[in-house]
Amino acid sequence: MRPQIILFGDSITEQSFRLGGWGAAIADNYSRKADILNRGYGGYNTRWALLLMHHLFPLQSITYPAVTTIFFGANDAALSGRTSERQHVPLEEYKENLRKMVQHLKKCSPTMVLVLITPPPVDEEGRLEYARSLHGDKAMELPERTNEAAGEYAKQCVELARELGLPSINLWSIMQETEGWQKKFLSDGLHLTPDGNAVVYDKLEKVLSEAWFSAAQLPSDVPHHSEIDGKNPEKAFIIQCPGVQQ
Repeated sequence: MRPQIILFGDSITEQSFRLGGWGAAIADNYSRKADILNRGYGGYNTRWALLLMHHLFPLQSITYPAVTTIFFGANDAALSGRTSERQHVPLEEYKENLRKMVQHLKKCSPTMVLVLITPPPVDEEGRLEYARSLHGDKAMELPERTNEAAGEYAKQCVELARELGLPSINLWSIMQETEGWQKKFLSDGLHLTPDGNAVVYDKLEKVLSEAWFSAAQLPSDVPHHSEIDGKNPEKAFIIQCPGVQQ
């Protein structure tokens, strides 16, 4: 059975299997090595995502993923008192919600590799432009998210990973190291362009390699076609897949 990698997060994860998405790139890299499952839920914050834990990761499951990415914060960081305040989760609760997710997953499997990913930076002008493109004169006058607030949530995510000894990817900081990051990495001030997706993929691939879960080190689930003898195909399958029917 192939190991599983579960991508757990909000819309940035849900959209990751689109053309040029970071999830699609991971799935391609692990082709025939691992099954990549997208468990992204657009609009969700950590408070709502916690309600899914026992459904997505039941404690009595027969098998558990080998790797799970936890990628929340973009919605938690929506500002109270503005148009997306329904999604807002206070900073301290956000950190504790992430902690509870990690604790649950470690109960499922102590050996599971967990990767925390921070929310990306926010292009506030890009958010306003996007709102105007949808609503015209009725668009919000102030962005519902700010880059400063997103940075505070990113800081809490990284601090928690450090406390728990887990790998993390600080997208908020990494992306802002590139000049013109606002348009290069973000399509609407929040969600990712193909270049933004590439950043997530590159950093995640590096983390998994350092965790001894690189695609290059994993065996393929069945023999490569070049290993199959056209006159005696069963031989290749017996060696690599002892349980195969003859």
